[in-house]
Amino acid sequence: MRVLYISYDGMTDPLGQSQVLPYLQGIAESGYDIHLLSFEKKKNLEKENQLIQDTCNKSGITWHPRPYTAKPPVLSSIYDFLEMRSVVKQLHKKYAFNLVHCRSYLTGMAGMLLKKKFGVKFLLDIRGFWADERVEGGLWNLRNPVFNSIYHFFKIQEKQMFIAADGIISLTAKAVPIIREIQDEASGSNPIEVIPCCVDTHLFNPATIREKDREVLRKQLNLPDGAFTLCYLGGIGTWYKAAEMFDFFNRLLLRFPEARCLFITREREEILQRMAAERNIPSSRIIVKAAARKEVPLYLSLADASIYFIMDSFSKQASSPTKQGEIMSMGIPLICNPGVGDSSDILEANSIGYICRGYNAEAYDKIINTLEFPAKPEEKKHLREVALQNFSLEDGIRKYLAMYQRLIRNDDKAHSLE
Repeated sequence: MRVLYISYDGMTDPLGQSQVLPYLQGIAESGYDIHLLSFEKKKNLEKENQLIQDTCNKSGITWHPRPYTAKPPVLSSIYDFLEMRSVVKQLHKKYAFNLVHCRSYLTGMAGMLLKKKFGVKFLLDIRGFWADERVEGGLWNLRNPVFNSIYHFFKIQEKQMFIAADGIISLTAKAVPIIREIQDEASGSNPIEVIPCCVDTHLFNPATIREKDREVLRKQLNLPDGAFTLCYLGGIGTWYKAAEMFDFFNRLLLRFPEARCLFITREREEILQRMAAERNIPSSRIIVKAAARKEVPLYLSLADASIYFIMDSFSKQASSPTKQGEIMSMGIPLICNPGVGDSSDILEANSIGYICRGYNAEAYDKIINTLEFPAKPEEKKHLREVALQNFSLEDGIRKYLAMYQRLIRNDDKAHSLE
């Protein structure tokens, strides 16, 4: 069976390499003929093109990269969508796809057109309530008539896609009743599968980290022996509460004066150091390093705990932080806030990690005073076990394959009835 997977995120982006390619590799290895259409940023493509091409070739994935247009805002996305729609039609005429699998809304609109015009089975993979994310993240000001019109346009498209899709993938269980409510009269008419942001638990495995490599890296980063290391993984972006995380670390220094905060990120160091300086945190306590995906587990292995605070809002009920599974898979205690997808529910249900229920000294100290340093081996083992139960890449691939088979089987039944 031939599948077209459309992603507006590039495969040369970190997200594409962690949250698209691993799934598609597993699906392709199960016998599906996967065609991947993605939109790539010029600088990333120049740097990572050969790596992604080799990865796709190895798995039998046919990659169709197109250039991503960054500017001007809104108009660039319209241009890319028109290009996407044109390319999708051309590819279908050439390859005759059985299924179109769309990551998020812009690609979903292209996939919906492919279904309506050519009868291709349509799987919508929502990565959050996208239009609401743009508003709540401050990117679209609804007081601006242009953005107000754009928002309402996408909300109409959202409902149409939720109804038209032959199947829907949601990152969280919390989002499912919201999706059904948006569908309204079509509620319950199509299957919804919950697949969170999964992790390659073979790559993110503390058992594969050599102590010698850890010691070498500790020296390179000037991490003192016996110093508590708090880690933050990934970009800061629109949604992360960086100021509150720095405030937390400032309180942590009162209990662990030699503590370090290790940022594994591509963010500019001067921005993070400036935020630290505003709180009188010595620059020596902040370490900022970029790491290739295969290097991230080694860097994470230095952490005694990891933290992320994310703005909680309506749209975040549909979000699954990629870093959660990666951190827990490494057996690292996690500090996070409630209100973001199923994130804190998983911690509570399994009595692991720390949930911060406020952004003040009292809430921070409540966690800091209960932090076990170093973490007990049985706690680290339990964290990894929960990660395997909830974020296993193999389990995610199995769920995708079950959805593919269900949609294509239903398509076969429909054809036999004709």
